[in-house]
Amino acid sequence: MPADPAGIPHMSESGWLKHTDTLAGTSFAAVARRLPGTIRQALGIAWVASRIDTAAALLLNLLTGVATAFGLLATQSVLQQLFAAGPTPERVRAAVPALAAVACTVALRSGLGIAAGWAQSRLEPRVVDAVERRLYTATTLVDVAAYDDPDFADETFRSRQRSSISAQYLVRASIDLTAGAAGLVGTAVALLLIHPLLFAALAAASVPGAWTAIRVGRLGYLVDRLLTNRRRRMWLLAEVMATRTAGAEVRAFTARDYLLGEYATVAEAQTRAEVDTANVRSTIRLIGGIASGIATAGVYVLLGFLLADDVIPLAAAGTAVLALQAARQSTALALVNINKIYEESLYFGDYLDFAARAAALTSPPHPGPVAAPARIDARQVSLQYPDSDRLALDKVTVTARRGETIALVGENGSGKTTLAKLLAGLYRPTDGTIEWNGTPLTGGGEAVWRHVALVPQEHVRWPFTARTNITIGSPTQDGPDELAVERAAVDSGAHEVITALPAGYDTLLSRGFAGGVDLSGGQWQRIACARAFYRDAPLLICDEPSAALDARAEHALFTALRANAERRITVLVTHRLANVRHADRIYVIHEGHLVEEGTHQQLMAADGRYAELFQLQAAGYLDADAARVPAQVNAARAGQPDKPT
Repeated sequence: MPADPAGIPHMSESGWLKHTDTLAGTSFAAVARRLPGTIRQALGIAWVASRIDTAAALLLNLLTGVATAFGLLATQSVLQQLFAAGPTPERVRAAVPALAAVACTVALRSGLGIAAGWAQSRLEPRVVDAVERRLYTATTLVDVAAYDDPDFADETFRSRQRSSISAQYLVRASIDLTAGAAGLVGTAVALLLIHPLLFAALAAASVPGAWTAIRVGRLGYLVDRLLTNRRRRMWLLAEVMATRTAGAEVRAFTARDYLLGEYATVAEAQTRAEVDTANVRSTIRLIGGIASGIATAGVYVLLGFLLADDVIPLAAAGTAVLALQAARQSTALALVNINKIYEESLYFGDYLDFAARAAALTSPPHPGPVAAPARIDARQVSLQYPDSDRLALDKVTVTARRGETIALVGENGSGKTTLAKLLAGLYRPTDGTIEWNGTPLTGGGEAVWRHVALVPQEHVRWPFTARTNITIGSPTQDGPDELAVERAAVDSGAHEVITALPAGYDTLLSRGFAGGVDLSGGQWQRIACARAFYRDAPLLICDEPSAALDARAEHALFTALRANAERRITVLVTHRLANVRHADRIYVIHEGHLVEEGTHQQLMAADGRYAELFQLQAAGYLDADAARVPAQVNAARAGQPDKPT
């Protein structure tokens, strides 16, 4: 994978930039045509989240617009009374009813605004909840293979980063636009009643602001799309420099200066791009502001001509001035929200695209009930990862039966873990079939996976209590079976670790929270094995289950595996070949191909790849033992005890 000047790998952008040129060329008319559909979409999201709050927010904002129009007309009536001929006291008394109407209208408009804001504040968290639920429903249902696609990784990152925020902003801006539009319509009605030319002038004066809003919104979206991968690289570097996981190695390898230099290189490029964007935005806003100022001045010039020619009376002119000021505020509110709606609709469109792609990458659940597997067959299965030009597995056939332990053996990258996940229904083969009890698996889903227990190489360190770490994914109606929890912990060697913790099984296993503790790698591996044992599934897959265990814990673990093997199918993936000697069948995988199979004795007699790998490992122990013999002899001759080497 190529690297940028900072030495950090590029992340795929092609899937996200395929319609950038189209967006860059979007015209104002196209945006205007898109706006009603976008608002309908936003209000549809809000309606699903809460019908009552959505209806209340819209209705209250519309009533606010009506109150605006009524208040302006009442203001015109006040001015007519005040500018009429006659003594001042009489003119003031005549204006009192209209003044009372204005005061009531202002109070009503304020109350409606507060009520609308209350409904909206209730609505927004429900929108966020609905969107996030849909997002994480998709991410937890999508096929595991989807995460091997870097394009999908980018889409997932962006959706997690912006989906709920964009939905919240989109709904908020749509409702605020309703408020601004309602106020603008109310003002426009008042101006239309004063003189139709003032209404037309107001519409023309709004064009520069709308152009500015659209241009700024489009620019912000395009820049954010272009900079997403750089932000991801900065985030990855920040995770390395600011988390406990890499803390020891950063210091032991004196990598601090290197990491800071890499971060600075990427951050400087990011800063330059954002500064350039700010300059362009300011230029657009300056041009739009000048044009808006000229247009507004033209409206006031028109008003002056109408007043000079006695086309409208002085009271109407005064009301028109107030209406124009109100219109400027409503127009500004509307245009700001048009900008926000356009921009956030693009982000939210990415979320909808992600949801659609996630649905396409989600295998349908296997139809009907799935019986516990008594036999699993992989028949001529092949699998190719999305970003690879070669097959990870090529026409591999294996069989596993209840009561048997099969071992998958091979060098790193040979395809062992891939094959194990295929057997569990976690991956779908590119070619060939996986059969459970003679029936092909045509999908995944919980009906399949409830029969699977997995100890993966990279097990999750759940930030929950020790008990929950063991029982997660295996709920019972009356709570966890404490005897089963302890039995699983004993079999995995985790019990002695857990009982030594401050609160035993109720200890929180995360230093990210108060009172939490962390475990060593080997201790976490025991917890992962306990989790699989507690599940007590008919298919147990152990992928390097003892990689971090000491010799005593490793021996205890494999003793427990053998003791309960008759009740299930056990698939063992390991590089420690001494642990597979008792397997009923050993499959040797090399570069995606099945090259050998048989028992330990058969494979050793065949003197092939398995025998070579086994002898290489055994040689390390034999050499060590041979080296100890002279030392023991010399020590005996000297009458001294043998010292450990």
